[in-house]
Amino acid sequence: MSSGGFHVHGPHDHAIEHATQGHGDDHAPSHGEQGHGGGSSTNKIAMFTAIVATVGAIFAYMGGATQANAGLMKNDAAIKKTEASNQWNYFQSKSTKQSLAELARDLTPGEQEKTKYQAKIDRYETEKNEIKKVAEGMEADARAFDHQSDAQMHQHHRWAQATTALQVAIALAAIALLTRKKWLEWGMYGVASIGLGVGVLAMLHI
Repeated sequence: MSSGGFHVHGPHDHAIEHATQGHGDDHAPSHGEQGHGGGSSTNKIAMFTAIVATVGAIFAYMGGATQANAGLMKNDAAIKKTEASNQWNYFQSKSTKQSLAELARDLTPGEQEKTKYQAKIDRYETEKNEIKKVAEGMEADARAFDHQSDAQMHQHHRWAQATTALQVAIALAAIALLTRKKWLEWGMYGVASIGLGVGVLAMLHI
């Protein structure tokens, strides 16, 4: 598969050529042989190739989409982690101010000054609790984005596995056209079934 998507140009074109111009090939079966299944087999392989190519293109698109989603979610997780870090720095700043206010309260002899510093201490404590909730919420969001990103990457790997299996099936179909080996036809159907099965797992997020 190239960067542009799912390409099966060669095998598919070869299958169509054999299906429509079989008489021009020195190795093509005679009219009588085609009537007994030679041409029918070629047509089936050509149809199989076209269908698998279409499904493979869809799988390749889904694989690219899930990979892009995983990258976006990982980026969102990084942003949330940075925002949480900023909040914790803000929390630490409030803690430092609170400690200084407590020290000033303890060193001040006058009750009025002690009351003023205690009010500041209480305010800093309230602000710290609010900042802590925000920071913890951002950290939870970051973990959720990381989890979603991992799930999308797992799904991407499933789509990639399914696409690869379908590519192998198309390659077997091309060889089956050239060699007329029945076991290769069964092999292409088997590998295609595996690819479709893995594609179903990808759709089910398994």
